[in-house]
Amino acid sequence: MSILVVGSVALDSVETPFGKAERVLGGSANFFAAAATLFGPVRVVGVVGNDYPTEQLDFLEARGADFSGVETAEGESFFWAGKYSYDLNSRDTLETRLGVFADFQPQIPQAFRDSPIVFLGNIHPELQLDVLDQVDSPRLVACDTMNFWIEGSREPLLEVLRRVDMILLNDAEARQLSGEHNLLKAARWIQALGPEYVVIKKGEHGAVLYANDWMFFAPGYPLEDVFDPTGAGDAFAGGFLGSLAGADRIDHEALRQAMIFGSATGSFACERFSVDRFRELHAGDVARRVSEFREMTAFEHELEAAR
Repeated sequence: MSILVVGSVALDSVETPFGKAERVLGGSANFFAAAATLFGPVRVVGVVGNDYPTEQLDFLEARGADFSGVETAEGESFFWAGKYSYDLNSRDTLETRLGVFADFQPQIPQAFRDSPIVFLGNIHPELQLDVLDQVDSPRLVACDTMNFWIEGSREPLLEVLRRVDMILLNDAEARQLSGEHNLLKAARWIQALGPEYVVIKKGEHGAVLYANDWMFFAPGYPLEDVFDPTGAGDAFAGGFLGSLAGADRIDHEALRQAMIFGSATGSFACERFSVDRFRELHAGDVARRVSEFREMTAFEHELEAAR
């Protein structure tokens, strides 16, 4: 199944205690596509300025990313600069220049409108609604959001939630959106608005999938070297939805498997700056890391002994 992603195609400058990278590939759509194309084709919709190094996207195109839905506009591309603290759990935004992204109005190409899976990156909720009006009855629509939209565009965001099947957000965003400190209560509050599935990401501590009558926890992969966590959440989403697309079904077992694949691709994103880790990554590398997840978490228990 093909996946449609609508999000930012940006340039980032990132500094961590372990190095820095200047004007490298960034943006939610790029990180998502870098992970999801390990499983199958991805259709990308976004906008860049005429300063964007589009040739650096060639490795994603070779792997099945279709960037024909990315418009090139006169002006500067979306640019973000940030600096992470030593533990990489907090960061300061040093600069944000929206450039041509400020006037972005998603236009979904006719050839993309039948995509069975749609991922709405953390763009303005009104733009997410516009995309939903342009696609043709997808099997699954998932969305992301951020604290800026939760605080400043709450009503259109709530309307988005009434129309999607799944939302992926981090624990702080889930608490902010719902007003609930307990994450289970936060997930149930969000589900009551519409999404059948809520995935709450907890960074290095993994992620939890909440469904109507069950839940599943995927741990974070223990990394010795973490260079840059930028985009890890979008890479998680790419692996998660890419796995579902590859399975060609959306059921209990496929969703549990997708959580582990998402944790695997999210962990790879942290091992290099930008999307550089994905340049040399293959599906077999992801499969091996998923096998390691199994070894780390699988166990047997004797019911009689437990009594």
